[in-house]
Amino acid sequence: MTPRAFRLLFWLGFILIALIALGMVESILLPFAAGLVLAFVLSPAVSRLERLGVRRSLAALAVLLVFLVGVVLVFVVLVPLIQNQLVQLIGKVPALVTFSQTQLGRLMDLLREQLPPDQMAKLRDLVGTKLGEVLTWVASLFQGLITSSIAVLNIVSLVVIAPIITFLLLRDWDLIVAQLDDLIPRQSLATVRAQARAISDTLIGFIHGQSLVCLILAIYYGTTLTFAGLESGLALGLLIGVLAVIPILGAAVGFVLALGLAATQYGTWQAILTVVGIFIVGQTIEANFLTPKLVGDRIHLHPVWVIFALFAGAALFGFVGVLFAVPAAAVTGVLVRFAVSRYRHSTIYDPRQPEGPRGLTPSQ
Repeated sequence: MTPRAFRLLFWLGFILIALIALGMVESILLPFAAGLVLAFVLSPAVSRLERLGVRRSLAALAVLLVFLVGVVLVFVVLVPLIQNQLVQLIGKVPALVTFSQTQLGRLMDLLREQLPPDQMAKLRDLVGTKLGEVLTWVASLFQGLITSSIAVLNIVSLVVIAPIITFLLLRDWDLIVAQLDDLIPRQSLATVRAQARAISDTLIGFIHGQSLVCLILAIYYGTTLTFAGLESGLALGLLIGVLAVIPILGAAVGFVLALGLAATQYGTWQAILTVVGIFIVGQTIEANFLTPKLVGDRIHLHPVWVIFALFAGAALFGFVGVLFAVPAAAVTGVLVRFAVSRYRHSTIYDPRQPEGPRGLTPSQ
């Protein structure tokens, strides 16, 4: 076996073992993953304070405290603002269920008048079967969310343990990076460093871009739904903005809730069509401008791969996998583009050309 083949097998085996290990501890990953992400985001500020002469531990503590105080202030300002709207939104759930049952009954009556009895029976059985499958899937989804992400123990661990992990990582960030750098095979040092910088730039771009998308969507939907006269419009807009962290989910959940609220509040097609128009405009802006310009240009991923990453993350690691599916896909995209670049400069791709120089990066 050649040294290059041995190195390839070594890294493939290492990645496989890492994925298996993460799958085994998936239930406790959330606070550690959150701490790692926060440390990655806040480390530049800590390094800047350290260059100004502040001790690393004090700088890490100060930056973390400022971040936590900012989060608390946001909740202190927003919670009273949307508390009543959230209560109204939750209180309308029974009315929404009743309205859905009524509309479904009317639809079945209309179909009963138009279809023969045998076809109507087949349609009823088909709808009942598919509806049962959908309800089972929704129930399993919520059960998974409850058991893996919002149980009391995990909430406590996220609130208490994640800041501690963040502080420890921020304090020792440079040391951890230096130790990892020291473990890199020397013949691949330049290549790994170049790809690490590309991954860091991609993740920073994704975090900044997705944060802006969430903020803009929250403002847009909260404002437009409120001006449309929809009760709990501000709370619903904030919910859409928060859930927009997970692509597709925020708009889908918000659209269903807004339609139900418009139907139960007004009971007219005009109100429903107004909500539909608001979401069509919002999704058009997001799909054609916000996400491509603020996120897509930074992670270079096709929407189909984003959807695939979401499903794969949910299947492998549950709710944590959904949260980190797109960043993981962005990192994978960087590595795949590097691999394709190496392949195009190899004799496997074209035997007539010499091997590309070692350490080649996609930009070269």
